[in-house]
Amino acid sequence: FLAVGLKRDPREVPSPLVGKPAPEFRLDTLAPGKQFSPADMRGQVWLLNVWASWCVSCRAEHPLLVAFAKQGGLPIVGLNYKDERGAAIAWLRQHGGDPYLVSAFDADGRVGIDFGVYGVPETFLIDKTGTIRYKHIGPVTDEALRTKILPMAEELARG
Repeated sequence: FLAVGLKRDPREVPSPLVGKPAPEFRLDTLAPGKQFSPADMRGQVWLLNVWASWCVSCRAEHPLLVAFAKQGGLPIVGLNYKDERGAAIAWLRQHGGDPYLVSAFDADGRVGIDFGVYGVPETFLIDKTGTIRYKHIGPVTDEALRTKILPMAEELARG
């Protein structure tokens, strides 16, 4: 068992939520006066990216997410986790822009806990019915996008 465990990629930790409906929530967004719920995305395949201004690894994936968002296609929703609104807004400005369609503001981390977040960043691929289909732990890489996330998203969009 130890040998098998040592050969596994830590980003491939199975999530008990894969194959189950995404937890429902309604949160204020970083933009004051607006709210977001996963129900707003029904009928679309989308990514939920959990991030924070205090997260060093989020800085590594951010340029990739910004470039990906500019290409269009798969919408990215941010879940700003255990952060301060002003710090999060400033962080997006300082680090190349905002790749998110919207960022839900999870100040106390309760929604992150419902999603089983171990740490940030984490990214969830959610299908048209609101079911979680994939969970990526750690910074999203170009390879993960090309070989795992996008092919799965394209298949889900067709189905």
